[in-house]
Amino acid sequence: MPSSSSAVSDSGRPVPSSLWRDGDFRRLWVGQAPILLLSLLAGAWVDRWRTRTLMVLTDAGRTLALGAAAVAGLLGGLGLPALLVVAFAVGSLSVFFDVAYQASLVRLVKRDQLARANSALEGSRSAAQIGGPALGGTLVSVLSAPIAAASSAVFFALSFLSIRRIGRRESIPERSERPPRVWRQIHEGLRFVAGDTSLRTVCLASAAFQFFFAAVMTVYLLLLPRDLHLSGTAVGLALAATGPGALLGSLLAARLPSRFGYGAVLVSAAALGDGVFLFVPALHGSPMVTIPALLTVNFVFGTFSQLVNVTIMAIRQTVTPDRMQGRAAATINFVGMGLTPLGSLLGGLLAEAWGTRASLLVTAAGMLLSPALMALSPLAHLGRTLPAPPETPVPST
Repeated sequence: MPSSSSAVSDSGRPVPSSLWRDGDFRRLWVGQAPILLLSLLAGAWVDRWRTRTLMVLTDAGRTLALGAAAVAGLLGGLGLPALLVVAFAVGSLSVFFDVAYQASLVRLVKRDQLARANSALEGSRSAAQIGGPALGGTLVSVLSAPIAAASSAVFFALSFLSIRRIGRRESIPERSERPPRVWRQIHEGLRFVAGDTSLRTVCLASAAFQFFFAAVMTVYLLLLPRDLHLSGTAVGLALAATGPGALLGSLLAARLPSRFGYGAVLVSAAALGDGVFLFVPALHGSPMVTIPALLTVNFVFGTFSQLVNVTIMAIRQTVTPDRMQGRAAATINFVGMGLTPLGSLLGGLLAEAWGTRASLLVTAAGMLLSPALMALSPLAHLGRTLPAPPETPVPST
């Protein structure tokens, strides 16, 4: 790596600073900016409309945006300004889709089925993510970027058609004749998350994880080639192990919480998944030794982090009233993902000042703040069943 600075990719993982020299960093940040700019607004909109409608519209919008980019690229008219516009449009639509996606399940299945339903959805998404990046990279390298954009448009179109086929009628919260203004709904969502002990803990734990995970990945992606002397292919192979791990974690999430209790599974899985990076600074030797160890680390992290993700999503959905689902999800996403750029900056500064091994040890230890927060909260005491949401959420003012 030429420098210790990095940004954060769409997957939440930092991106090497070499992108800063060719303009790609601008597309990256433009694509990420909607998370901060639009998440809270998206939450308010999701709580007003059917999630199926929003997901269909956003998929249609992403299909059109990427389709237009592909056509412009084939005609030679896709410059950097147009790329930035497309990146912002797709990023904005994705923010609305993601919040609607997280709120939709509660309106389609019974609350006691949320854990298994989330497990099935996240399992299918993990399976897609195993092959998706490789397919995208192959299309770009073998064919061209416009063809890759066209293929993405096709996949969004398939998503559009699939969601339209959902036959079950979605239950949406009742709306008054004169619904409150959007900013009041946003304020209500912030107050609700801050006032509920479980959701407040989820929000703080998510923020701590995202911050230190971004720092860890910045240092991690510097350590692998610099100190362990791994090639780009070997680095990609090591990181790819998180995909199968996430698939396993999704499957475990369907059974373990109901058997051992949500609190025990949540805290122990977070501690194991986050703590595994503490072993990486101790790695030395040839790639024959380090690559299998890194595969194990990333597989373990993928497994337990996905187990935490599915479990905590089920908890959040269960303890949140139907009319607040979108705003609760959006608030937690806003707080958590908003800290990732600062985490990446911290990781780069530490790596430059202390070296990669010491920096990775410190930032990996920082990740354990997330399970510590959950262990000290009522979340740790959740049993095999989840409590019902409060009947009367915080009223609008």
